[in-house]
Amino acid sequence: MLRRLRKDAGLTGKDLALRAGVAQPTISRIETGQLLPVPETVDRLVEALDLDEAGRGELDALLVRLRDEVSRLKGGLAGREAANAARLRSARRVVSFQSAMIPALLQTAEYARLALAFGRDVDEDDAAKAAAVRVEAQAVLFESGREFSFVLTEGAVRTWPGSPALMRAQLDRLVQVSTLSHVGLGVVPWSTETPGFPLHGFTLYDGSVSVVECLTGDLTLSEPGELAAHGETFEAFAAAAIYGEGLRDLLGQIGADYEELATRLS
Repeated sequence: MLRRLRKDAGLTGKDLALRAGVAQPTISRIETGQLLPVPETVDRLVEALDLDEAGRGELDALLVRLRDEVSRLKGGLAGREAANAARLRSARRVVSFQSAMIPALLQTAEYARLALAFGRDVDEDDAAKAAAVRVEAQAVLFESGREFSFVLTEGAVRTWPGSPALMRAQLDRLVQVSTLSHVGLGVVPWSTETPGFPLHGFTLYDGSVSVVECLTGDLTLSEPGELAAHGETFEAFAAAAIYGEGLRDLLGQIGADYEELATRLS
């Protein structure tokens, strides 16, 4: 937000630093998300940017949310999920591409618990609490005035943590969500040539931030070039995906494969 305000004012980072009476590295660290400014710095930036009351209010509201997220992140997995939920509640449009797993907003409770704990040395109670927070946050899917778009590869749907029975429940969840009018859900079948290598998944919030979930934590990207690359990747895979009845037919076929797999395993 500070970068946008600065550019709208026609200022370089050095110009803003001089006007506000702060060090230039401070401006850079704030704009790259490495530093939350103290109230005194905020006052100086507001004056240097000549913000009106509405602009100051928007800036203050963002800082309150970010400080809340930072404090929640200190609370283990459950705290991290609470911070993610706060980010989600403030977004009007969410776009997610996943090549290896079901998006967090579409996960069942048991799938979420396994996804949160996999590859991490975590406390089981913390993972269970975090899964509960993640599932509770999914209520936004049913709120009006929001827009959601999900694109998965078939590989994400066929990657099965836990058991085939768990994935049957997860498939039912995807079918349910696919019927919501304000939610777009598509899957790129393995039989369709992909537009590129799906190296990793990501979730875009209002086109201003992209979050990449990693084994050791989340990467939050906000550089215009990164956002543009993620947006273009999503659109390319979205164009190759199937939706609606075609999607539900595919999920039915995958569900039958899981049933056969469960029989073989038993």
